[in-house]
Amino acid sequence: MEGQLELLFTGIVVVFLIAVFLLIILYRVKIPSVVAFLIAGFLVGPSGLGLITSEDSISFFAELGVIFLLFTIGLEFSISQIIRSKRYVLIGGLVQVSSTILIWTFLMTIAGTDSVHAFFWGMLISLSSTAIVMKVLGDRMEVDSPHGRAVLGILIFQDLIVIPMVMVTPVLGGTTDSDVSLVKLLLGGFVIIGVVYVSARYVIPALLLHAARLKNREMFLFIIIGTCLLVAFITSEFGLSMALGAFLAGLIISESEYSTHAMSSILPFRDLFTSFFFISIGMIFNISYFVQNPLLIAEMVILVIVVKYATGTLAAVCTGLPSRSSVKTGISLCQVGEFSFVLATTGVSIGFLAQDSFQLFLDVSIVTMGIAPILIGLSGKIATPLSSPLSRIIPDRVTEPASDEDPLPENHIIIVGYGLNGKNVARSAEIAGVPYRIIEMNPDTVRDERKAGKPILFGDAAQSDVLKKAGISKARVLVVVVNDPFSTQQIVQTARILSNSVHIIVRTRYMGEVGTLMDLGADEVIPEEFETAVEIFTRILYTYLIPTTEIERLVGEIRAGGYQMLRNINTPSYSFEELRVLVPDIEMRTIRITDNSLYAGVLLKETLIRSRFQVSIVAIRRGQQMLVSPGGEDRILVDDLVMVLGTPDAISAAFSPGENRI
Repeated sequence: MEGQLELLFTGIVVVFLIAVFLLIILYRVKIPSVVAFLIAGFLVGPSGLGLITSEDSISFFAELGVIFLLFTIGLEFSISQIIRSKRYVLIGGLVQVSSTILIWTFLMTIAGTDSVHAFFWGMLISLSSTAIVMKVLGDRMEVDSPHGRAVLGILIFQDLIVIPMVMVTPVLGGTTDSDVSLVKLLLGGFVIIGVVYVSARYVIPALLLHAARLKNREMFLFIIIGTCLLVAFITSEFGLSMALGAFLAGLIISESEYSTHAMSSILPFRDLFTSFFFISIGMIFNISYFVQNPLLIAEMVILVIVVKYATGTLAAVCTGLPSRSSVKTGISLCQVGEFSFVLATTGVSIGFLAQDSFQLFLDVSIVTMGIAPILIGLSGKIATPLSSPLSRIIPDRVTEPASDEDPLPENHIIIVGYGLNGKNVARSAEIAGVPYRIIEMNPDTVRDERKAGKPILFGDAAQSDVLKKAGISKARVLVVVVNDPFSTQQIVQTARILSNSVHIIVRTRYMGEVGTLMDLGADEVIPEEFETAVEIFTRILYTYLIPTTEIERLVGEIRAGGYQMLRNINTPSYSFEELRVLVPDIEMRTIRITDNSLYAGVLLKETLIRSRFQVSIVAIRRGQQMLVSPGGEDRILVDDLVMVLGTPDAISAAFSPGENRI
């Protein structure tokens, strides 16, 4: 026994070392960590170096990984999030999952597989990788793009639908067909619903409140983990999945005000045990099967990508997205997900999924997950040619402006994207009395803003028809403020082709995108990261009392030079000691005059504050009125905010402890 434990410990140490090494390598080539764990598991498993030959030794940790994975999904589950993205979750998710299952079931039935196993395969293929897709979209800053929101909504539906899929798998395998099992399942369902309700309403919030009051991290953590394991145990006792119990436990805590802290506490455990799950999957990867069946695996991989691309695109079209965003949604979803492994291992454990079929599924899944980041990276470049035939079959909707009787004005602004920046531009245009038109790809936003009377239309501004509808030929300025970098490039290029006279202003995230956008025809590109630096730079200079004219000159040089100055500063620099000479130890403070103040009700000239303490009162704020450079005949009143300039010691001496510093 001791020898087995030592061997297991040695194997786990080797697994971690290999995983760390692979994580470092794959991170550099931007391949997700899931792939590293799969490869590490294969290397230490029976088909690799053979360092761990007993799969049962690691399966315990793998099961804990599944439990914690579904527990965190329950914690993250939010009814309000579902409501906000209901169109993508309910319509998009339902269409994508159901159409994938139906198409795959049909294809496998034609190939000779019985309908029950074909249906189970359809469930396996229908799920996509939340971890990989959201990681890649996050790195590309596309989570808030139209296709990013659609992908997130569909993935939420997939994460939820995996629970009933896990529950129905034993039924498909014929392991719950007895009356006793059915009665036990029904009874268990009622018991679990009662436990969840009572726990979520009374027990868990009270326990967590007690732990929070005591500020006891250990108690808080044990309550969270104990809830997860206890509910999982109860569900397993009634013949249901432990994973289902873990999900319900997450739901119990998610309804409390402590869900955010609970999530941060459980994340390290989830990541650790989830890595064991993927490592265990890699351990049972059979390289000989891969070598013997390369054509079959290649055919299956291509088929998975094609089917999931088609169903993902269809789902996005059904939610009302334009063709180009729909294509990018389909590309983002055309891989097999991590929860498919959970479902597949459930099928293997009850003897429903044969080992050969499991190996085929395993090989196909790993290949599609490895290809996924590459395909998503190429989606911006291949979306336009792929969307052209789709837009001819299903033309993109282009809604009319708010009033059909209001013709397009001349010299107006076209605002592409109606997020925070777009709203601010529109508000500024209204204040200045400048006509404008908005192009937005969120149908809900378009509907709401049209009801409010905004001149907004729905469509993809990368399509020439949409820009023409907004009056690009008569527009004076085009402002592009969308979160998709490649779409931004497409919009600029299309707009410049349609109009040589329109002045194109683009907001982008990074400085590296400026050159590309300028080459495509943008007149001005405003990178957020450098504008932030300019703002910080300006406020620092004000703090050091640099003259306003000098600050404006420096900022003007930065912007006029295309931000080159901040990348390669050749202007004179000062050491800290030199700055201390140029700018003495002077600061500005704001003091509130109280009832017991020495200066309350006193004329400014009678305070003698300048002659006695070398402190100057530069302004007085009285309610909404600001008195700048007050004279000697001005009187200081109670509740005035007095802005004073001087050294810290002088200001402290001038104002007694009774004065309230702001």
